[in-house]
Formats: sequence, structure tokens, C-alpha cells
Amino acid sequence: MSPTEDSPSRGAASHPPLPPDALIIVPVRNAVLFPGLVFPIAIGRPKSITAAQQAVRDQRQVGILLQRDAEVADPEAIDMHRIGTVASIVRYITAPDGTHHLVCQGEQRFQIIEFLSGWPFLVARVLRLPESETRTPEVEARFVHLKAQAVESVQLLPQAPAELLAAMQSIESPSALADFAIAYMDVKPTEKQEILETLDVSARMEKVARLLSHRIEVLRLSQKIGEKTKAALDERQREVLLREQMAAIQRELGEGEEGKSAEMAELDRAITKAGMPKEIEDQARKELRRLQRMPEAAGEYGMVRTYLDWLIELPWSLPEESPIDINEARRILDEDHYGLDKIKRRIVEYLAVRKLAPQGKAPILCFAGPPGVGKTSLGQSIARAMNRKFVRVSLGGVHDEAEIRGHRRTYIGALPGNIIQAIRKAGARNCVMMLDEIDKLGAGIQGDPGAALLEVLDPEQNSTFRDNYLGVPFDLSRVVFLTTANMLDTIPGPLRDRMEIISLAGYTADEKLQIARRYLVRRQMEANGLQPGQVELPDEAIRDVIELYTRESGVRNLEREVGKVLRHAAVRFAEGQSGPIRVGREDLTTILGAARFEDEVAMRTSVPGVATGLAWTPVGGDILFIEATRVPGGGRLILTGQLGDVMKESAQAALSIVKNRAAALGIDIGRFEKSDIHIHVPAGATPKDGPSAGVAMFMALTSLMTDRTVRSDTAMTGEISLRGLVLPVGGIKEKVVAAHRAGIKRVMLPARNRKDFEDIPEEARNQLEFIWLERVEEAVAAGLDAAAPADADTDKATRRVDVPA
Repeated sequence: MSPTEDSPSRGAASHPPLPPDALIIVPVRNAVLFPGLVFPIAIGRPKSITAAQQAVRDQRQVGILLQRDAEVADPEAIDMHRIGTVASIVRYITAPDGTHHLVCQGEQRFQIIEFLSGWPFLVARVLRLPESETRTPEVEARFVHLKAQAVESVQLLPQAPAELLAAMQSIESPSALADFAIAYMDVKPTEKQEILETLDVSARMEKVARLLSHRIEVLRLSQKIGEKTKAALDERQREVLLREQMAAIQRELGEGEEGKSAEMAELDRAITKAGMPKEIEDQARKELRRLQRMPEAAGEYGMVRTYLDWLIELPWSLPEESPIDINEARRILDEDHYGLDKIKRRIVEYLAVRKLAPQGKAPILCFAGPPGVGKTSLGQSIARAMNRKFVRVSLGGVHDEAEIRGHRRTYIGALPGNIIQAIRKAGARNCVMMLDEIDKLGAGIQGDPGAALLEVLDPEQNSTFRDNYLGVPFDLSRVVFLTTANMLDTIPGPLRDRMEIISLAGYTADEKLQIARRYLVRRQMEANGLQPGQVELPDEAIRDVIELYTRESGVRNLEREVGKVLRHAAVRFAEGQSGPIRVGREDLTTILGAARFEDEVAMRTSVPGVATGLAWTPVGGDILFIEATRVPGGGRLILTGQLGDVMKESAQAALSIVKNRAAALGIDIGRFEKSDIHIHVPAGATPKDGPSAGVAMFMALTSLMTDRTVRSDTAMTGEISLRGLVLPVGGIKEKVVAAHRAGIKRVMLPARNRKDFEDIPEEARNQLEFIWLERVEEAVAAGLDAAAPADADTDKATRRVDVPA
């Protein structure tokens, strides 16, 4: 993987300007940079990274300086040599693994005058040392001798690039030649530093020539030893070579089934039995022939063998499919899931179409809803109903395209993608594959896995899906793909377009009671080693757990709390108690602690200026309180509670509507001019945004200015326009379920959301009163109490956020 260029952040803290003769110093451990050379330097210490980034931002040169002791982790001035090289930063690079690199070009030597303080890195005043280019006869003679030595040393190097030799021969400056020769010589950093500190050119060339002389002798001797070793084949090596040649001849003639030949014959039989299409079988036999000609010690042998194993073990042939029994499918769905009538009906329709048209291109179903409502278990039920293998692929946190399409075989440790791995795990080409948490996919520098899924989930294309590792097409058209998501906004549009969305709302309290009674209690008793009849958990105790300890859309936390209750009983049985144990509602405080939730609606809405709104969140619906108060001032509107831009605009629109209808509402318009209006949505640490709090804000302001309380049993949602129209919003089903769960009796909804009424659970429809709003005047008539309260005090608390429709 090649490093990527990374420009340092522009937002770094400012520092005092550097004096004209000062340099930013970058200390290095085991490298010496010489003038005229380009050299990469790896930096990892925070001070060095800060220094390099500051130099890049200011477009300044840096001083590359060798520290005296390479073991010192945080060098100070006393730890540094006094002569280094002024360098220009050619490139600043941050590699994908987080390491930082500088590509520097040396310019000239410098000498430290003094180190300066006041910067988060080393800074020093320096004296730049110019090179002397006086060409005396002695210097010229040493130059000719040194060049001959340098050329010979390069020629003795194994696999030395021709460019290095050409660059060496083209140097005409004695000082540059000495620096170039020592820079590419394999000597200690201290010896290179000594050459760097030798300012006299003649003396410098003499020292370099002495080091080169020793180096040339070592290279000559190494070359001779290498030639002798290459020519010396002892008897054992000769025998090994002859045996390998004999084995190769036997393989070519097809003689014998011993050893490797037996293994190859077994692979050949496995390829025949795998039932591959002709094109893929030809590819497999081609790779098998490569493997037969390859020695087992070859590095590629294991890669080819693993590739053949994948081709052999994949289920290429289509198994005989069991007929789908629709009545049995209904029974399985009813057995595994309580409620969800519309979802079950849609699944039965899906299965009926698969039964009548098994070769048809069925839609990709996406179960969308809050956590814990049974999305994944629905997929398992579908697999049971179709009598097929079920396999789950988790997509949460996947940000690499290769996780879907696989890695190419050129990489060490390459594997197929998760799709092919799941097919192999299932062992059937017509399995039911659940792609879980498809909304949690993320794009990274390795590509976009969501884009790779476009081919997988397209019935028109997935019959020729090509995994990068396999390199051959694999037919996915018979796989039944199902997906799950908590929210749809994060799913890319093209990917969402390939799926049919089936929304699952949260459960009502009665549905949770039935689910706990039918499934959760039995499952937790088995998990905690309890036998049927040992523990009695009455319905009223379960209902208290639902209402006082778990306010959620799903039943995951409910199952945890039921597990705590049963574990408490299990301890008593383990201590020797006999007979059935009854856990009543009076025992819950001892087992689970104090109730976590209470009915706050009546308390919060008992004063003017407080309205109950309805919110949608990724984990289901919730209630949202809007509080308004009036203080002496000059007519300002104050908004708090970390509101988003859309929610702020709703508040401003609500205030404008109240002012516009002040006369009709019986409000003295002068109260606005003498007061500041403060609207607050509690839980300020939680960001809130969305247009559907418009009606609630209007009602809070109207309540405040008319001194009439909003009915404590009423919640509302809807967007408003400046004309006083109530506009439709999304998430009606989740919001109404949340209102029902919170004990609300009346719900005010936009009239244009009547189309969503059928989606609301029947229990909520029967127990709630619905008021359909066309205009804000209807909300005032239905939502405000007739009489003003005796006490007006504002409570400060809230629940959740309101998200855009």
C-alpha cells in the first residue's frame, strides 16, 4: 500500500515568530543528511512531528541534527551535536499506518550558536557554513583519486543501479563528491557525523578515501566468498537436486501415486465431484496443473492450494429444494413471533411468490426498526419456513470494499469476501442470508462496501457476481437475501432502491406482556437452570417491569430485567430452598432497585407554558417536553437546549403565529414588547433537530401567553407554516406507540397524516383519542384547559430528541 501525502492541519496553535538566524531543529537518531542529497526521514516523536508541521505551514527550512545517544527518547540541547545540515522539506507524508515521514533535500552545513526556548520543539540560532571550492593541485589530485574509489565501490555493490554510478561519475565538485560518497556508504552514523563536521574539503576527502579503501577491501573479499559458495555444491545438495529432477520427470509422465502425486490425484477427483460449471472447472484444472509443476517449497504453493480448496468446497450445484408449505410457514411465524401481523402477512406473500415462481427474481426485503423488535429472528423464521440453511453476515463497522468482494490473490493472506465465506459456511447456494445492520456500513480509503453491495443485492446482476479472490463468476441469484437496519437515512439511495422496506414499530405494553409470558420467561428460565413451575411470575409483576424499569421499543432490556428476577430466584434454589417461589410486584424493588421511570406528564404540564411533544429517534419513539417562560425584557426570543437550525426556525415561526393571532387568542400584544420569551427543551447535552415540534412550540407559547395549561393527557406532533397550517411529519407509528407507552390519552396529529393511521398498532388505536389538525386554531381548541391554574412554576427536564420527518 503506497503512503498518501498529507498536508498538516492549519488549525495549530500560534507560536512566537522565529528570529532571522534561527532554525527549527528536527533531531534524528541514526541518520546523517549531507548537503545536495535528497533523503527520507521517519519521525515519530510528538516534538519532531510538531516541528515538521510548523515548518511546512511556515514554508521554512529545518535543521537536521544527529543526537549523541540514540537511546534518548526526548533529547534536549545537551544531547545534540553542534553541526548539522540545513534542509528544505520536499514532501511531508503521513502513511496509512499513522507514521510520519519527511523527504528532505540538504542545502548546506550549519553550526549551533545557541538553543532558544519558548517553542514546543527545538529551535536554535545557527551559523550557516559555506563550502570552500578552491581547486588547488592537492585538492584536484585527491578529487581524482576519490572519484576512482567511489566508482569502484559502486561497481562492487550487488545489483547497484546504473543511475547511481552515472550520478557519481557526473559530480565535478570535490566537496559534493565527498558528501555523496559517504552518504551512500555503509558506515556508522558517528563516522558520517565526523565527516559532516570536517569543514576543510581536503581533509574531508582524505577521511572519506580512508573509509572507502576499507570498504572496497570488504566488498572484494565478499565477492570472492560469494563466487566460491555458488560454485561449491556438496554431495548432499547434488543428491537433493537430482531427486527433485527425478520427481519432476515422474510428474510429467504421470507415474506413481505416492506422496505428492497421490495428493494431486485426490485434488483432481475433488474437482470432478464439485460440480463446477465448465468455465470454472477449466480454471481449477489450470491451477491444478500449475500446482503439479510447482515444488512444495515454493512460496506460491500454499496460495494455489488454498485457492483450489476454496473452489472445491463452494456449493456450485443447486440442491433439491423442499416445497414451501404456506400453512406451515404461518405456524412457524406465529410460533416464533407475537404480533407483527402486517409483517407476517407480507412474509407469507413473499413465500407464496417464491413457491409459485421459484426461478423468479424476488425482492430483497429490508426489516427496518428499533433494536430488540425481532428483525434478525424474523430472518431465522423465514429460513425455517423455507427449510433452508440460515447464515448471518454482520455489516456493522465494515468500511473496506474487500470485506464484500474479497482480496486479490496477489496479496499475502488474501481471502474471499464475507458473501462467499457465508455461502461456504452455509454449504448451500440457495441459503437464506441475513445482511445485518446494513445501515452501519462506512466508506473508507479502501473503498465503499455499500457500492460493492449494489451488485450483490441486484437480482439482475448477482447471477454473475465476481469475487476478487475467486476471479470467476458465482451465481447468487438463488440466495434469499434479507437485510436489517435501525434507520434508513444512512443507507445510500441506490442501495436502498434495491430493497423493499418493511418497517417494524415498537411493541405496546400489552404486546410486551404477551412476548414476556410466551418467550422471554421460558428462555430465561432455561438459561438460568430453572425448571418449569419452580418460579411464579404473575402478569402484574411483569407489567411493572415493563412500565417502571424498561421504556424501550423492543424487548431486549425487558429480557435482561426478567433474567435478573429469575437469577434472584435461582440463588434461593441453590441455597436449598424447595417449592415454587412467587415473585410479586412488591418484590421488584428489592430485586431490581427503585423504579427507573415515573409518570411525569401531569407534573410537567401542570403549569402554563409546557407542552408535550412526540419525538422520533433511531431507537424508537419518545415524548419530548417543550417549556416556555416569560421574563421582563425587550421582546427577545431565547432558545436553549442545543436545538438544531430547523428546530430554531420552528420556534421563531411559532412565535410569529402567536403574535399574529394575539387578538383572536385574547393576548395583549404589549406583553411581547415588554418581555423576553425563553423556550427551553431540557436535556441540553442531547442535540435536537427536526420540524415536527412546531405544533408543540406553538401550544407552549399560546399556553404561556394566555395563562392556560396544556392538557396533561395530550401529546402532539406536526410542522406548522406561517399561515397557521399544520403540515405532515414522519414517524407517526413510532410516536403514537411512545405516547401510548407513556400513559398519554389523547394525541393531536396532522390531518394529512391520516394515511398513517392503519400503521398504528390496534391496541394504541383503540385506547387513544386522535385529534386531526388542519390549522393551529384546532390545536388551541382541543389542547388547552379552559381555566388558568393557580400556581405557575416551570419544571426543567425532558426525554429525547425530535428528528426530521
